[in-house]
Amino acid sequence: MKTDVIDIYFVHQWDGLTPLEETVAALDTLVSQGKVRYIGCSNYSGWQVMKALSISDSRHQQRFVTQQIHYTLEAREAEYELLPISVDQGLGVLVWSPLAGGLLSGKYRRDSPTARQLAGWSEPPIRDEDRLWRIVDVLVDIGKDRGVSAAQVALAWLLGRPAVSSLVIGARDDVQLKDNLAAAALELGTEERQRLDAVSRPPLLYPYWHQQLTAKDRFGPADMVLDRSDI
Repeated sequence: MKTDVIDIYFVHQWDGLTPLEETVAALDTLVSQGKVRYIGCSNYSGWQVMKALSISDSRHQQRFVTQQIHYTLEAREAEYELLPISVDQGLGVLVWSPLAGGLLSGKYRRDSPTARQLAGWSEPPIRDEDRLWRIVDVLVDIGKDRGVSAAQVALAWLLGRPAVSSLVIGARDDVQLKDNLAAAALELGTEERQRLDAVSRPPLLYPYWHQQLTAKDRFGPADMVLDRSDI
């Protein structure tokens, strides 16, 4: 890699068999030795992130400063726990596969099946295909109105979400790369975001619907990450 230090070392997957104290201690050693500058986690659940942070804080060891997660207009599950944790705990968010493996690029539509469809969905899983295409329809429409690609709109939506620091893009060529990078300069308006939310908003699971009905006057910034406008 031609480097003596790793800027961010991600623990890429949860390990429920190794004591988390050992993992945190090993990461702390790497930072104290100057081999790693910062540490992060990837694909952790909410309780796993908080347990790791609690161990780090109680032992005065290095704590995670960022999460690498899957988060798109089609897959907004991170808004239940992972994004609120990031806001509350001051973690950055690095999004992987921000275009859902190309499904949100606008290249594929209802009447143009992808190789993924022909082979069966795998990663990311699409549980409601009709919803996916409704989201793509809005992305394409907004893109046409703004004179940009649907991919740019999808990426711009992510960059405007709470705690999101950066995106891992996977362009096939220079044209795609330039198009994706242009999303950093695209600022979506309130009405455009409302249109996207209307077709992609996640349902309020328990305890969120109960909190919305009984405690919304006491919500803090982290609570407001989850869109509750549908109740």
